[in-house]
Amino acid sequence: MLYLLLKFVHVISSTILFGTGIGTACVMLYGHQSRDVKLIAATTRYVVLADWVFTGTSGLLQPITGFYLVYLAGFSWHAFWIWGSIVGYLIAAFCWFPVVYLQLKMRDFAAHASEAGTALPEIYYRYFKYWFCLGWPAFISLVLVFYLMTNKPL
Repeated sequence: MLYLLLKFVHVISSTILFGTGIGTACVMLYGHQSRDVKLIAATTRYVVLADWVFTGTSGLLQPITGFYLVYLAGFSWHAFWIWGSIVGYLIAAFCWFPVVYLQLKMRDFAAHASEAGTALPEIYYRYFKYWFCLGWPAFISLVLVFYLMTNKPL
């Protein structure tokens, strides 16, 4: 019973992690492309909130439930799919931490520009490029993790 409950939490949290990542990326991209400072300020505010609430929580649950599931099921810790999943997850996490910093800074830049009625500073656009570039390895690595977790190749 504990195994099935943990597996359910693991699958739901992985879905939330992946879905929130794609959803916030799309919202951030669409807001950015509008070039509307007020819209960008609102967009970045909500993206930061969603990332903390959903991505942060599910990102914390993933390794806890995953390691416990491996233990309960008796899988070999030497299996390729386990190590590949861990590495893929770590790649996504190491991309996510700077992304959070960039989102916080972009949110602050956009809020300040919106309140002052000015254009976004040049650093906002540079941070956006970094944010965009970091999103790709995180996305690709999570797709690979999903593949490894669902197919469990030896």
